[in-house]
Amino acid sequence: MNIPIERKSPVPLARQIQAQLERLIREGVLAPGLKLPASRDLARTLGVNRATVVLAYEELVAAGWARSHVGQGTFVLESARPRVAAAAPPAPAARNGDGRGPARAPINWSAFFSRSARIVEGEAERRRALTPPMSPETGVISFAGGMPDSGLFPTDAFRRVLNDVVRDEGETLLQYYPVAGYPPLRRYLATYLLRFGLEARPDDILIVNGSQQGFDLIARTFLDPGDAVAIEQPTYPRAMQVFRAFGAQLLGVPWTPAGPDVEALERLLARRAPKLLYCQPTCHNPTGLTMSGETAERLLASAVRHQVPVVEDGFDASLYYGARPPGPLKARDREGVVVYIGTFSKILFPGLRLGWLVAPPPVMERLAAAKQLADLHTSALLQAAVHRFCERRLLERHAARVAREYARRRTLLLEALGRRLAADVTWTEPQGGFSLLLTLPAGMSVNALLPRALQRGVAFTPGTAFFLDDAGERTLRLSFSSVASARIDEGVRRLADAIKDVRRQPRPRSAERASVPVV
Repeated sequence: MNIPIERKSPVPLARQIQAQLERLIREGVLAPGLKLPASRDLARTLGVNRATVVLAYEELVAAGWARSHVGQGTFVLESARPRVAAAAPPAPAARNGDGRGPARAPINWSAFFSRSARIVEGEAERRRALTPPMSPETGVISFAGGMPDSGLFPTDAFRRVLNDVVRDEGETLLQYYPVAGYPPLRRYLATYLLRFGLEARPDDILIVNGSQQGFDLIARTFLDPGDAVAIEQPTYPRAMQVFRAFGAQLLGVPWTPAGPDVEALERLLARRAPKLLYCQPTCHNPTGLTMSGETAERLLASAVRHQVPVVEDGFDASLYYGARPPGPLKARDREGVVVYIGTFSKILFPGLRLGWLVAPPPVMERLAAAKQLADLHTSALLQAAVHRFCERRLLERHAARVAREYARRRTLLLEALGRRLAADVTWTEPQGGFSLLLTLPAGMSVNALLPRALQRGVAFTPGTAFFLDDAGERTLRLSFSSVASARIDEGVRRLADAIKDVRRQPRPRSAERASVPVV
């Protein structure tokens, strides 16, 4: 640790060291519980007497910033708070590198951020405004997390295959690796996708760091600032975020129970010339609905006629409830206009960050070049471990088990909604995935409902997160995948009570948008 001290200052060196350490603790640079360097080592680094550092540490302990144990050392206090009123001496003024005079004011980094970085920050602020503030200790029943239940993860089985892979192939897998991915996993995926009707050669598959990197690579490859992207409404928020970050203008296409409104899409394509069309044909987020076969054929025909590439955000069809779903849009793609994004995040572990792209050869070449520029390759070790997990048919067993459990939770949620909510509250009946979209009665705003719901101890995701231009003010997403079965009915009861609370409120004379602004 090298901290600045000013030897010509009238402030004693021990006090300077103490003040600098306090500053580092206060600013979070030195984390609670961190062991400070041994006094002898720090003295050697700073070029001071060891007694000077010992004195600084003693003052730090006395001021309530650290604790000391004989034979163990000095540690930053877990909840460091000063215990004395006396102010510590100011740290010596920073100086220019040549030691002649004070340094200039810190650089104004915000002035250098790119337009893309500012867009990303704006989206992050908007997302934070829509995220219910809570912690596991609050007792809130949360329908807000559209993610797998970590309690169902096959962690022991995956740990065993990971150990086996390290033992058998570690020397190769821990080196740099080809950008396209681990060949056995790509061969497995070609076979795996075939069961859903999607024909792809291993060379047509690029392994990526989750579907999010897939979005990023597609945007880098296709979009220039000002390009338009046709996108279904409602839709996946992170897709909107990525496309906007690359300067795209988003053009909404209404979603119907059968999929995107193809007539509205036709009018849009005739009037504008979007660079891409983004959609989620299976297990749509947030509605849980699936595009009908007729809509899929019409959408593809429209895309081919207007020469618009389609980005298909695929959801693993193993998590489909009921009859076998229509195959992916890519399975119907006879003209080669669809780029398919797949992921293991929903069916296995989100933390793996392992996904794939399927694209025609000319596109695949550019996507691979973009990925190599971004990160060289996805972890070959994790790819090999997932391949071995799949090869031993562990994925099939896990998928069957979680699909049964998620289907049960979906049924419990639908039954509770039907039992507890009034007739003027409606919702989609998800055919797959993790969530449904609920629509509130006319005149009721989700922004007015959310604080009431949190007071009642239930959370959800406001529907405005899934629409362009803050539309969807009467909608909210309920995700059932990570809510324990025993808590679903109680969560819906709390939501029903919160809706009743809002109904009892006198409506303002101004428009309902005035309730809670979303930034």
